[in-house]
Amino acid sequence: MIPVLGLIGAIGGGKSTVARAFARRGGYPVDCDRLGHVAIGRPDVLAKLVERWGERILLADGSPNRKAIGEIVFAEVHERIFLERVAFPVIGELARQEIAAANGNPAMRFVVLDAATLLEANWGAFCDRIVYVDAAEELRRKRVLNRSGWNEAELARREEAQWSAEVKKARADAVIPNEGSEDDLQAVVDRLLKMWGWIDEKECTDD
Repeated sequence: MIPVLGLIGAIGGGKSTVARAFARRGGYPVDCDRLGHVAIGRPDVLAKLVERWGERILLADGSPNRKAIGEIVFAEVHERIFLERVAFPVIGELARQEIAAANGNPAMRFVVLDAATLLEANWGAFCDRIVYVDAAEELRRKRVLNRSGWNEAELARREEAQWSAEVKKARADAVIPNEGSEDDLQAVVDRLLKMWGWIDEKECTDD
């Protein structure tokens, strides 16, 4: 079995950028945000959501309206807990399937499980190592507000829905700052992978 790296971090920390840096060194990316979209679109999951929230969470074609769902679950804690109880087991099973697929691919050296709620969902049990991606608060805020259209209140609600940075950092095997160039970031990633013995020096070639 190839090792599994769990990737967590603050909102706006740049996990996707870090995931790409690991992928350049043979990491098989598993994006749990994408798997979450797949999960809520499954008929069995979507039926439970519609039963609770009604057809207001559906688009005209019958597919889930993720914006409407987000407005519900980030406004009421008990609604978010309901969604997690329904969706997390499905996402976890999809992630296990992806990990199995990676093990069937001889080109892959390890798995990168990119999951903002990895610890909250107990998917850390899948992982051999966990890395927390961090950046200064002002930089993270700028990234998020520029890309998402959220306001400050929406960002605060979403941050409150996750475990604190201090708790997550304490659970991580390493913290990667993502504030500089991609070359600087790649150098940090390479040092970690060599320290863990997942790659050797000759694999850290220029891209």
